[in-house]
Amino acid sequence: MFCTDKVVSVKKRGLHELYAKDPVKADEQVFQRTSNTLTRRGFIKGLKSLSLLLGAEVVYGQFMPAGLIPAAFAQADTPFSVKGKDGLTILNDRPLNAETPAHLLDDAVTPASRLFVRNNGIPPQAPDASSWTLTIEGESAAQSKTFTLEELKAQFKHYTYQLTLECGGNGRAEFSPAATGNQWTTGAVGCPRWTGVRLKDVLKAVGVKEDAVYIGYYGDDQHLSRTPGKAAISRGVPIDKAMEDESLIAWAMNDEPLPLMNGYPLRLVFGGWPASTSGKWLKKIVIRDRVHDGAKMLGKAYRMPCKPVAPGAKVADEDMCIIEAMPVKSLITFPKSGSDHSLKEKLTVRGHAWSGEGKIAKVFTSIDFGQTWHLAQLNAPANRHAWQQFSTQINFPQQGYYEVWAKAQDEHGKSQPMVLPGWNPKGYLNNACHRIAVRVV
Repeated sequence: MFCTDKVVSVKKRGLHELYAKDPVKADEQVFQRTSNTLTRRGFIKGLKSLSLLLGAEVVYGQFMPAGLIPAAFAQADTPFSVKGKDGLTILNDRPLNAETPAHLLDDAVTPASRLFVRNNGIPPQAPDASSWTLTIEGESAAQSKTFTLEELKAQFKHYTYQLTLECGGNGRAEFSPAATGNQWTTGAVGCPRWTGVRLKDVLKAVGVKEDAVYIGYYGDDQHLSRTPGKAAISRGVPIDKAMEDESLIAWAMNDEPLPLMNGYPLRLVFGGWPASTSGKWLKKIVIRDRVHDGAKMLGKAYRMPCKPVAPGAKVADEDMCIIEAMPVKSLITFPKSGSDHSLKEKLTVRGHAWSGEGKIAKVFTSIDFGQTWHLAQLNAPANRHAWQQFSTQINFPQQGYYEVWAKAQDEHGKSQPMVLPGWNPKGYLNNACHRIAVRVV
C-alpha cells in the first residue's frame, strides 16, 4: 500500500488521536497543511505539496473539486475484535457499533462475520431460542396472539431472500458541519441471505383491521440506563411495507442462526429501508391505527428535513419527515483504497450498487474526478432489494496518483451525486459517489 510513510508522518504531527476521535476535523487539518486556502486558486497552488504528501503526482488534479480530501487519507487500520466478527472497525462501545472496511465487503453475499453492528441499547446476554416467544397485538390487530419460535417455523412457509441492510447514518462522517452520532464512513451496509417467514403471513394469521396504518416492534435489548420498561429503540414501517413479500421475520443468516449482535434468535428484516426499522431480538409487534410513536420514531431520529436546509441550520421537529426508502448508492470493494498498480496492466475494479426503490440500471466509473464516465458491467439482483455486483477494467494513461470513483443510477433515472448531498442535522442518507485511491507505478 502506498502513502503509508506520508500518512504516518501526518499523524505524528498530532493528528493520530484526532483521526480516531473526529476524522472530519483531521481531514480538514490535513487539507489545510497542503493548500493555502479552500478556494480553487489556493487548491491548485497546493497540488505540488499535496502530490509530495501522497508520494505521487495527482493525475487529473486540475479537475479535483476544491476542498475535497484525497481518498488516500480516508484509510485507517484500527484493529478491533467482536465475537463472531472479523475485521470490523469500532465506532462506539456503549452501545456497541462497528462498521466493515469497504475492501472486506467484496463478497456477493455478505458473510455473517462481516456484517456491521448497530446497537441502540444493551443486547440480551444469553437469549434462549427454545423458550423465545413473539407476541402480535395492537389497536388494529383482530386479536392478540403469541407464537413460540418453533411454532413460527412449523405454522408458516419459510422464505429466503438476499436483502440489503444499511444504517440510515452510513456516510455521516463526511458531513460538514459535523452531524452528531456514530461517525460511519462507508461500512454500515451488507447483503446477507436471510431466512424466515413472511411478516404478512403472520399478520394475516392474527388478523389486520382495515384501519391499520403502521406496525411497530419491541426487542429484548435494554435501554442504556437499564430503566425497566424503557425501550432502547422501537421503530416500525407503514403497513404497505410490512405486507411486501420480502419483509421477513428472520431467524437465520446465510443458513446459520443469526449472530447475537445481529439479533439472535429472531429479528425483522426490511430490505431497502433504514436498518433501524429491522428490529433485533424481536419480542413484540404492534399493529397500529396511527404512525408508530415508539422510541427513535419522534423528534429528529431517523428523519430528514421535509425541505432542503442550509448547512448548520436549526430545523424544528415538526419540519422533519420520517426516512423511508434508502437512496441509490454504490461501493467499491476491490481493490483496497491505497493500492499500488502497475501502469502496464489493466486494473480490475469491483463493487456493489443498490437502491431502496428499485433495481440499479447502470454503474459508471471515472478516474478523472468525474470529467468522463465509463459504463461498468452490472449483474442482475438475486431478488428484489438485493444489491448488485459491478465490475470493470481500467487502463491508466500515465504513472501517478488517481482516484477511482463509482456512480450508480437506478431504473427510475435517479443517480448518485458526485459530492455530499443535502446537509441535515443528523447526517442521514449520504449517497455521494464512493472513491478509492490508486497509485500507478
